[in-house]
Amino acid sequence: MGTVGGKGDLDVHAEGQAAAVDALASSLRALSDAGLELTAARVEGHEQFAQRGVSAGVSVVQEHAATAHHFDLRLEVDGIMRSWAVPKGPSLDPAVKRLALEVPDHTPAHNDFEGRLDGGGVVVWDRGFYEQGGRVAWPEALERGHAVFVLHGQKLNGGFALQRTRTGATGQWLLIKRRDEHARPGSDIVAEQPASILSGRTLDQVRQDGPRYRAAPARGGSAAHPTLQPPRPPTRQHHAETEKVAGDRFRFLSAPGAHERNGCSYVK
Repeated sequence: MGTVGGKGDLDVHAEGQAAAVDALASSLRALSDAGLELTAARVEGHEQFAQRGVSAGVSVVQEHAATAHHFDLRLEVDGIMRSWAVPKGPSLDPAVKRLALEVPDHTPAHNDFEGRLDGGGVVVWDRGFYEQGGRVAWPEALERGHAVFVLHGQKLNGGFALQRTRTGATGQWLLIKRRDEHARPGSDIVAEQPASILSGRTLDQVRQDGPRYRAAPARGGSAAHPTLQPPRPPTRQHHAETEKVAGDRFRFLSAPGAHERNGCSYVK
């Protein structure tokens, strides 16, 4: 529920039994002087029990060349960035199930970092916000091992699910695109759109040229008068070392100074 276009109009998203929705519409009509316009909404699985249009936090996907090349999916949960390493990158094809390995949490301060790092490099491949969905509230959904969410990024949009397949020090998950209007069967979004959303450069170009920061609003700045504060490169205290073991499987070694939460290490 929220205002539309700053004109005082009220936008209400209602889901439920037909009789209950009709009763709500009748009540709204009785309260409205300007009338009521009804538009049928397509109900997807990821819309159930979600606060539609309400941001749950920042979503970021960074492409990272370290010992092993991978993409880091980060979702803001309770002020920290819960993180998964996706070796082959995300997909918009619902038939494709991507391995996603749970890795140490990060702070939001790392979300804008782009540049060379320890012989490799990092680019901000996608960024936006996300909605939490599913029948179980977050973060309990993550603890149970099945979390549904809706991405609103520059490259990734629509419903996704994270399904845990193995527990342990390094939890293994599957990242799956849900079947909705944003799904693109047979596509390869990683190959089609390889460039950073910040600089327009690919990861290989960043590794060769080094950091080149774009003016962007920071705390205390604005879009018209940005505060130029290039992100500080993460150190080994901020990043876990990554070692490729076999195929798409990785082993994540805790960084110095890491902390423990639910048996998994993270960095502050």
